[in-house]
Amino acid sequence: MSEKVHIHTGHKERVDAIKSLMPKEEKLYELAELYKVFGDTTRIRILFVLYEGEMCVCGIAGLLNMTQSAISHQLRVLKNSKLVKFRKEGKTVFYSLDDDHIFKILSQGLEHISE
Repeated sequence: MSEKVHIHTGHKERVDAIKSLMPKEEKLYELAELYKVFGDTTRIRILFVLYEGEMCVCGIAGLLNMTQSAISHQLRVLKNSKLVKFRKEGKTVFYSLDDDHIFKILSQGLEHISE
């Protein structure tokens, strides 16, 4: 049985205003899913490699001392979340951050934990 929440009369306008600004539940779910992708150290390490510029799977694997298979798996997760993109040059696939937003998220995250 849910209990009815009483909102102090003076706060009702503010609560209503904030409620009207809240994103739809589906958007909040998508945002939470996006942040889950950032919750893995390997994926964060890959993003920081790509923060410096595009790189192929073998280069990322070498830098992070991991197998190409493990890197490819994590890149697939990052690509599905629209955090990285790729381009092909012959048989080589180069990965990079999908857009400037990803760069900003990483920069602001680093700034926040460095305070």
